Amino acid sequence: MQQAINKAAVLVEAHAYIRKFAGHTVVVKVGGSIMDQPDALARLIGDVCFMKAVGMRPIIVHGGGKSITNAMTEAGLEAHFVQGRRYTDQRTLAIAEHVLVNDINVGIVDQIHKQGYKAMGLHSLGSCAAFAKRLFLDIQEGDEPGRKVDIGFVGEIETINADLLNALTDADQIPVIAPIARDQAGGKLNVNADSVAGHVAAAVQSEKVILVSDTHGIRISEDAESFTSHLTKSQIEELIAQGVVAGGMLPKVQASFIALEGGVAKAHIVDGRIQHSLLLEIYTDTGIGTEIVL
Repeated sequence: MQQAINKAAVLVEAHAYIRKFAGHTVVVKVGGSIMDQPDALARLIGDVCFMKAVGMRPIIVHGGGKSITNAMTEAGLEAHFVQGRRYTDQRTLAIAEHVLVNDINVGIVDQIHKQGYKAMGLHSLGSCAAFAKRLFLDIQEGDEPGRKVDIGFVGEIETINADLLNALTDADQIPVIAPIARDQAGGKLNVNADSVAGHVAAAVQSEKVILVSDTHGIRISEDAESFTSHLTKSQIEELIAQGVVAGGMLPKVQASFIALEGGVAKAHIVDGRIQHSLLLEIYTDTGIGTEIVL
């Protein structure tokens, strides 16, 4: 009996959030090791479909970094990263596009279809929603003057086709975006998936952007368990200055800032390895990751 009562309490708690977010767009970025775990990825896609079923308008942006690295290893190539960005030559770009589009994007769209919902893949081999220019990183070493570093066919977002995305969600489709963008000349650029998600969220004025990865959220110290449930932009900037937020977390917080400064109410970083973490973050009072606000 108590178990049934507890389930009812959860439904009552979720009901208020379901009503609040019905009709609102939410951008979900899927990445990390969950991309290499078919059962976990299927559960996460099921959670996105649940969001669709209760009236939200989800948009998925996916990564695939580990799968790309594995494919590069099989091809005899070594992956190199600069400030969390993958150095991308022409051969790496071809591998990344194949993995992201033909393997991951097609697979996610197929899973959504199998659960009875409509989805459309948006990527460089078809209809593209993301447009970018070449990215050159600013590197500062000690007291030396800063310098620009070319990291290959890597892009930073210039525009997002929000009209296309809104038209698809209006038509009950779930857009699924792979992070290979087009440039003005029609060329292709590898773009960090977190960054794509941030720009997409700002462009469509989503209610939230949720970055699903391999971390419980953001730590506030070097203590491995010092995760916190709520941070402001200024607090995170202090953590960056202290070196606490660094490496692969930087693109995530930068993407969150892009979304928030573009008018999105909240950004969230959650651990996709925890079952239903996406739903727990959206539809419960306490959440399960770190929420970020201006």
